[in-house]
Amino acid sequence: MKKNAGVLILFILLGWLTGTWIAKLLLPVKALSFLTTSKMLEWSPEANLDIIHYDINIEFKLCLLGLIGIITAVWLYRRL
Repeated sequence: MKKNAGVLILFILLGWLTGTWIAKLLLPVKALSFLTTSKMLEWSPEANLDIIHYDINIEFKLCLLGLIGIITAVWLYRRL
């Protein structure tokens, strides 16, 4: 199977999503709060160039289980 960047990005997004869903399921378990606590990463590029103006807000929610999901997804991709 030929590996390409699109498949890698798909694996990363699916791993991140799976890890985040597991974190949501484990949210009521207080002993695992170190795995489920999330941090918001924000990026807000904007510009006003007289003829065009843009303002974009991008937010990523990352927790330890999401990061574990990403690492697992990259490992699985490399095993292909």
